[in-house]
Amino acid sequence: MNISQMIPVFVLINVLVLVSASDFNQDFDITWGDGRAKILNNGQLLTLSLDKTSGSGFQSKKQYLFGKIDMQLKLVPGNSAGTVTAYYLSSVGNAHDEIDFEFLGNLSGDPYILHTNVFTQGKGNREQQFYLWFDPTKDFHTYSVLWNPQTIIFYVDETPIREFKNLESKGILFPKSQPMWIYSSLWNADDWATRGGLVKTDWSQAPFTASYQNFSAQACTWTSSSSSCSSNSSQNSWMRQSLDSTGQARIQWVQKNYMIYNYCTDTKRFPQGLPPECSQS
Repeated sequence: MNISQMIPVFVLINVLVLVSASDFNQDFDITWGDGRAKILNNGQLLTLSLDKTSGSGFQSKKQYLFGKIDMQLKLVPGNSAGTVTAYYLSSVGNAHDEIDFEFLGNLSGDPYILHTNVFTQGKGNREQQFYLWFDPTKDFHTYSVLWNPQTIIFYVDETPIREFKNLESKGILFPKSQPMWIYSSLWNADDWATRGGLVKTDWSQAPFTASYQNFSAQACTWTSSSSSCSSNSSQNSWMRQSLDSTGQARIQWVQKNYMIYNYCTDTKRFPQGLPPECSQS
């Protein structure tokens, strides 16, 4: 099946060219936090803050259906235990699709946990977790999602860490028809985030702050126009992109050395059998 056959004919979309110099004022709306989220430096920097009263969050102005989405984040420094910085794509409704990065804070000196998940038609339970091979609080690092009709690939600084392939031919649902917004939020989750909720948020360290810069999207935007997102355009090479042998080797290196949880090996969680995509990976 070629790419044009895999995109539903009723989808009406436009091509959004790579944003080379992002402006958070143009690309995002602050959606909650009562002043705790700020857009600074003429739109070049966005910060989210969390204190004992509230966290904060933002949402993209546009919806996307397939794309290469990049964002640079610098996470909450110091003792961040109990906090979660969520950065994800999601549609709406009970049968929503979603592609998740969540950064689980930790005690000073302990590594952040990068939590990933993929939802299709409201079904998730596809968690994989990783330690990062650097301190994500010292500087900005790029976290990316490549989403096209063949695959979803999670990247950290252009290193692939996870792939979720389109296996619809095997009866496994894949996100391909619901446009998604980009969201991010910083919030308190000390009931579960750090060691299952054993470590609580130290509010004497508040406010906690995460920072964002250099957003870019090579993507198809969901609009009411009649134009289509062409898979043949040179601007849309990401529509045909997949992991080559070098990418496969890099993802194996990450998963061998830094993966700390994989739902596809959790037989206690799935006593009736692992999810069907696990046997196809």
